[in-house]
Amino acid sequence: MQDLSALAALIARHAPHDGTFATALPRIELIRSSSTTEPLHTLYEPSCCIAAQGRKHATVGGQSYVYDPAQYLVVGIDLPVIGAVVEASPDAPYLCLRLELDRRLLAELLETQAALPASAESTAPAIGLSRATPPLIDATVRLLSLLDTPHDLPVLGPLFEKELLYRLLGGPQASTLHRIAHGTSRLNRVRKAVAYIRQHYAEPIDIERLAAEAGMAVSTFHAHFQSATHMSPLKFRTLLRMQEARRLMIAEDHGAAEAGFRVGYESASQFSREYQRVYGVAPRGDVKRLKQGAAAAARL
Repeated sequence: MQDLSALAALIARHAPHDGTFATALPRIELIRSSSTTEPLHTLYEPSCCIAAQGRKHATVGGQSYVYDPAQYLVVGIDLPVIGAVVEASPDAPYLCLRLELDRRLLAELLETQAALPASAESTAPAIGLSRATPPLIDATVRLLSLLDTPHDLPVLGPLFEKELLYRLLGGPQASTLHRIAHGTSRLNRVRKAVAYIRQHYAEPIDIERLAAEAGMAVSTFHAHFQSATHMSPLKFRTLLRMQEARRLMIAEDHGAAEAGFRVGYESASQFSREYQRVYGVAPRGDVKRLKQGAAAAARL
């Protein structure tokens, strides 16, 4: 695909070294990695990730998604994801563009563009992977090219972003995008439960309260939550707890017992067992390894 090399060049120019870069385009960030990475537990928010070079592996609730050049990943609600760059080198780094999906813009586009196909309600997962078409890559290149002509950004930026969304709405992930746009969709009702879990992850889980947040019966809620996220509400909460506990131990230097207590565990041994089940290693050993790795990278 001819424009894919142009997209890779644009990302490389505006992401000059490894890391994640915000841009002058409001909902666009760029990601670059010159080496493969260990699996990283993180939270993906509603977004579209378009890979231009390299390869990344993402796991959600045991389901795997591998995206490489000319593929894009759509995420419809906040999801705990295990992601790892699996193909990258200094000469050919992993390069990716991430577009935050704005529900309001999607809804406006669906209201005004009669040419867009309708999409029926679906129980499909809130994450999907598809191959990018030439028109989609072309629209992405023209949007990102505005970073080279900042005086054009205020006028052309919103137009080119709408074109990119238009191309996505005409593609295989249209159902997920429709469900993001429509506030009454089952996906958006699950999103309300996810938001509640994010706010109350340190508290005992109340399935009836979560179902009420989603406006569903308990049995129906379980089925739709599992379908959307590939996991149960309890596992979802556990992953949020572990991500925050890891951050507390690494970034704020909390001990394992204190971090476990902060995220809702009354027993240090229970926290350690859960942590090892998620990360495959006890908290102390994991944090030591990660800190040593960060120190080594800083010396390069």
